[in-house]
Amino acid sequence: MQVFKKLHEQDQPLLLANVWDVSSAKCAEQAGYQAIGTSSAAMAYILGYDDGEQMPFSGLVFMVKRIAAATSLPLTVDIEAGYSRDTKVIAEHIKQLNQFGVVGVNIEDSIVDGERMLVDRDNFSNLITTLRKYLTELGVDVFINVRSDVFLLGLEGARDEAVLRAKNYQSAGANGIFFPCLTCEEDIRAIVEATLLPINVMAMPDLPEISVLANLGVKRISTGNFAHDSIYKQLTNLLVDIKDKQSCQPLFT
Repeated sequence: MQVFKKLHEQDQPLLLANVWDVSSAKCAEQAGYQAIGTSSAAMAYILGYDDGEQMPFSGLVFMVKRIAAATSLPLTVDIEAGYSRDTKVIAEHIKQLNQFGVVGVNIEDSIVDGERMLVDRDNFSNLITTLRKYLTELGVDVFINVRSDVFLLGLEGARDEAVLRAKNYQSAGANGIFFPCLTCEEDIRAIVEATLLPINVMAMPDLPEISVLANLGVKRISTGNFAHDSIYKQLTNLLVDIKDKQSCQPLFT
């Protein structure tokens, strides 16, 4: 875990490739990435599930075990909201993943129950504190990256709430905090200045260039499920091309 933690202390942000199977993990390794993380959405999709803990935890375990065995890169796993509302069970889930060599997890401060809803700030801070306590008792040391969905959900006053959550989660024992859909430079600057935690952002069409993010103090950039989406869009186009041309030549051009 300490090696992975130090990757968040570099001058340049840690560019994290989000993968969903062994093949994508090997692609990231061959491309020279320093670390990989799973995309819960992409992994769910390839197994025929919707995102939002619809995939059984056993399915996640199977995929993570195969990925971890196929790569030497530090691996962090998106466990969504923990696949349980019981903090002790979440700790046991993390222990199970850690046994495969997983060095970090993403855990969300929102849950999906029909629709995605933000968890109360204080309640989630207490969850992190309790989770850290259980993990210590289990002898598990992992990088807890809290995914906060205030921007993803389009919360009114998202910046102010993000600052409060960053401070609370730092006090609760988180190692980092992830704000998907955070793209505004002023918002990023305010959040970075509000906490000692390394700030993680996600690829978006309007996300600033990596050099700008580095100057703002961002420490981690995730590719999200967009690589998966792009790959399968290309596959669809290829298959359509084969069918329309009545030829297999597009496979080789």
